Formats: sequence, C-alpha cells, structure tokens
Amino acid sequence: MGKKILLEHIDVPGIDTYDVYRKQGGYTAVEKALKTMTPDSVVEEVKKAGVRGRGGAGFPMGMKWSFLAKPEGVPRYLVCNADESEPGTFKDHYLMKHIPHLLIEGMIISSFALGANKSFIYVRGELMYVIRILEKAIAEAKAAGFLGKNIMGSGYDLELVVQPGGGAYICGEETALLESLEGKRGNPRNKPPFPAVKGLYQCPTVVNNVESISTTPWIVNNGGDAYAAIGIGRSTGTKLISASGHINKPGVYEIELGVSVEDFIYADEWCGGIRPGHKLKAVVAGGSSVPILPANLILNLANGDKRLMTYESLSDGGFATGTMLGSGGFIVMDETACVVRNTWNFSRFYHHESCGQCSPCREGTGWMEKVLHRIEHGHGSLHDIDLLVDVAKKIEGNTICPLGDAAAWPVGSAIRHFRDEFEWHIKHPVEATQPGAVYRGEMALV
Repeated sequence: MGKKILLEHIDVPGIDTYDVYRKQGGYTAVEKALKTMTPDSVVEEVKKAGVRGRGGAGFPMGMKWSFLAKPEGVPRYLVCNADESEPGTFKDHYLMKHIPHLLIEGMIISSFALGANKSFIYVRGELMYVIRILEKAIAEAKAAGFLGKNIMGSGYDLELVVQPGGGAYICGEETALLESLEGKRGNPRNKPPFPAVKGLYQCPTVVNNVESISTTPWIVNNGGDAYAAIGIGRSTGTKLISASGHINKPGVYEIELGVSVEDFIYADEWCGGIRPGHKLKAVVAGGSSVPILPANLILNLANGDKRLMTYESLSDGGFATGTMLGSGGFIVMDETACVVRNTWNFSRFYHHESCGQCSPCREGTGWMEKVLHRIEHGHGSLHDIDLLVDVAKKIEGNTICPLGDAAAWPVGSAIRHFRDEFEWHIKHPVEATQPGAVYRGEMALV
C-alpha cells in the first residue's frame, strides 16, 4: 500500500465531525503553525515540499504564495477553488464530503502563511449538500477556538466564508471565480495584473485548489523535506485520482506520484483492471480537457519505457504521443467506447460552458460541436475531419483563459490518434448510426 496523506483517516467513522477529526490528530498542525512558526517559515516549508497545484495547472504552490504582494495597509485574501466542474473529476467533492475539517485546517494554516484575515471557499453551486457539510464543520471549528478572533491566543484572526457558485464551469478559472465572488458575471480577466497583485476586490489574492490546500497540515506536521521525499523528481507527494469508466473499481484513489499507469489501471489496490471480457482502448488521464491517448501510448512512452503517473511522464512526447495529469480525472474506455461520440459529447460541454467573451472560443466551440454532431449522426464528409483540426488550431492559444485550449485539445488528439474511426463514421453512415454501433477496425487494444 502506498503512502496516504489526505485519505489516511477517510474510513474512520465520524471523521466528518470535529471531535473524531481532533482525536485523529486534527488541528495539531494549526497549533504548531500558530505557536511555533512564522508565516514566512510556513511558506518556506511548502516551497521545500515542492507540492504543485492539484487543480490542473500543476504550478508550484509555494512559489505562487511567494509572489503575493504585501502592500502596507491593504488586506490579502486566500480563495479556495472548490468549483470542481471538469468532466471526469470528482476528488475534491469526495474530500469535502468525507473529511471537511482537513480542508478547513489547511485553510487556516494557508491563510496564516499568507497574512489573510478573511478567506473564502468557493464551491460548485450544484453541491449544496457539501456546502452544508462545510458550514457545519466551520461552525464546529469556530466553537473550538480555531476560527474567529485571536485564535488560540496567537493574535491571529480569521473569518472563513463558504460561497456557492452559480454552476458555471468557467468559474473554475481563477479570475472568473474572483469576478463571480465579487457578484459579477464570471468572465475571466486579462492578465497581467495577476491575482497575486490585484485579485479579489483589487487586493492581493492567492487562489488554490481544495486538494492543494489540504496538503498543508501534513507538510507543517512532518516538514517539507518529508513531503518532497514522496514521489519522483519534481512530481512530489501524493495525488488524488478520480477513476471512472470501464474499470472494475471506479472511485477516488490516493497514489504516490510515480506509480506506473499500467499498475494503476490493473492492480487490485486501485482500478482492478478492465471490466471482464473487454480490453483497454483509450484513456483520458486528467479530466476532459487533456488529450486522449490510445492504449499503447497511455501504458508506454514512445521509447517503450513504462509511462508513470507523474506530471513529467504523462506529458512525455508532447501532444504527439503524450497527455497531461491535469486534475486527475482518469477516464478509462474499453473497445465498446466510441471515440467520435465521446469527443462530440465533450465538445457539447465546452460549447455550453464557454462564457462567450472571446470570439475564437465562442464561435469555435460551436463549430466543433456542429461538425462532430454531423459526423456522429451520419451526415459528415471527409473534409470535416481536416476542418475540425483547423478550427481547433485557430482556438488554441487565442483566448483570454484556457477554456479554449481545453475545448481544442480533446478534438485534436482524438483525430490524431483515432482518425480511422472518424473516417469509418463518415464512410459507413448507416452502420455507424445504429444503436450501440462502434468501430471495430484495427485498434491497439490491450
């Protein structure tokens, strides 16, 4: 069994309550930070840990903290991005539902390190029952003296607010989230200025993911060097993976970064293999926005080495033969999955969720959805395949926020690796539009 940092006590009955969480060592990291450490020393430990943002971008969290501007007399804010809306990703939801006090303890430590006296947890609007769980846990922490004025006599004050979102995927982008938090339409801002300089209410702000913030209690208690010793290279620590699709054991798993993709899919400790009687066809490794890879490329690098569950290994080969770890939304497909249908479904999502601010994304996502609908429903032409590639290229890199890239990459990679399947849909429209019809041509199944 690998090291567990976030899910070590997840199966303890009542771990969602303050009393049980406290008995399992909860809030000892807050006591240590506020009584024996300075804000700068907490930041230094997080930098030593090398923990990278777990929301998708993978930017070093300690470095992000060190960029925070500290003008005299101006408040600073910490905002937790809990607007988990990426298709295939549900690990933050799982963490907040089952062990909310871990996030709250992480918020207290992180707010102390950043000098924030008011912090926010921005939760996806559809998860109202999770919001109620967090509010209950915050009330318990406050009653125990870990929130409010002069926490444990340290002189440090912190107010923690849970804010429901409006159900918009775009608000997972940090500046759109801040706009929404201010009561405006959730449109991404142009950068610079970055939130670390002008964020919430035009004040210095750090936005971090649920999983990222939840690592801080362990780092404070055990030290940044101990955290960095877990994992491989620059991919330090553990990672929560949301595993779904055609596997025997879907769920949320905490892995040490460096596990091979093959072991993660087939070992009984994690996914338990492909469902009986079927073979692996493809994997979307980091949520719907990352490139899809066929079985042979997700299991092995282009040079034949085993591909690992790390930021570096999954991206090895660039987009030609690689993908991204992203948010850890690991979607597994067997030979019964239709890549064309799946790509069309992803495109429907991104077209619906585009905020419409940038023309390439507003128009391009709609074009891709329409062309993919045409192919999937038996009305496509071979020219449509190259048209999709061209539209995706014109969206990529030409928008204010990464939603345009997130819409373009799945389309480009699906055609790159499964062009034969697209051509089959176009050349055999009657057969392709039959219920349950799937391309059965040459595929590298495993």
